[in-house]
Amino acid sequence: MPVLPPSYLNAVVAIGSTEKNCIASGFLYSYLVPGQEKIEEGKKKVQPYLVTNRHVFEGLDKVFVRLNPQDGKPAKSFSLRLNDKFLAYSHPNPEIDVAVVPTKGYWLEGLGMQYYYFKDNVDVAFKKQLSDFAVSEGQSVYTLGFPLGLVSERDFVIVRHGTLARIRDALSGFGHEYLVDTFVFPGNSGGPVVIKPETVSISEKSVPFPYLIGIVAGYLPYREEAISRQTGNPRVIFEENSGLASVIPIDYVQECVIQNYIEAEKRGLTKDMK
Repeated sequence: MPVLPPSYLNAVVAIGSTEKNCIASGFLYSYLVPGQEKIEEGKKKVQPYLVTNRHVFEGLDKVFVRLNPQDGKPAKSFSLRLNDKFLAYSHPNPEIDVAVVPTKGYWLEGLGMQYYYFKDNVDVAFKKQLSDFAVSEGQSVYTLGFPLGLVSERDFVIVRHGTLARIRDALSGFGHEYLVDTFVFPGNSGGPVVIKPETVSISEKSVPFPYLIGIVAGYLPYREEAISRQTGNPRVIFEENSGLASVIPIDYVQECVIQNYIEAEKRGLTKDMK
């Protein structure tokens, strides 16, 4: 098996404020409805979602989601209105920069598009699992997305390698983010982060599979001030990319999805699940 399954690339989407202007990344995610675990594969009930950051949707009534058709033709854009039935649902904690958009069934299935949904019961490693795997700083990861809005006629995902720079605080409940040593840029926001499986480990435990572990929130800026000799006050503030990326654990995406599903079920909006 390759360290990064090619199907994962088909789960990543470009998100734009117009059909051609890519402003962020996102990914497709499916939630297995409780009680369906022992149902035959292909007959399980799942609720699919589009996942990205909350800040991606701020100030917008509509976004465009770009995907590649299976026939090799140029990427196609699909509009999602955020002020009606496609309303984005944000994590209840304002410090958690996550938003999900529930979709009606597998809406891409009949459109001839290349796609894949990260399955929460197969492809995902939550914080508890990472702790069980004894994951620590130095473990390799991949960030997937469209930095700097780099899309073309067909949207080929850009994959960057990085390492976990800080994770134990989040695993122990003292933080809301992982820090990854890698360069991300505007356009990476909302993209998935996948951990690289270990074939050899100095401990008795290792990561057996390339699990989805989080979502890119942005980079940590490094700021420096230029002080006026005359007044002693700051005149110019320089801001640079520190090379550290903030990554939100996938646990918070799952919390957001579960809460949205519970509320949708109360309103009778879960009848169209596959």
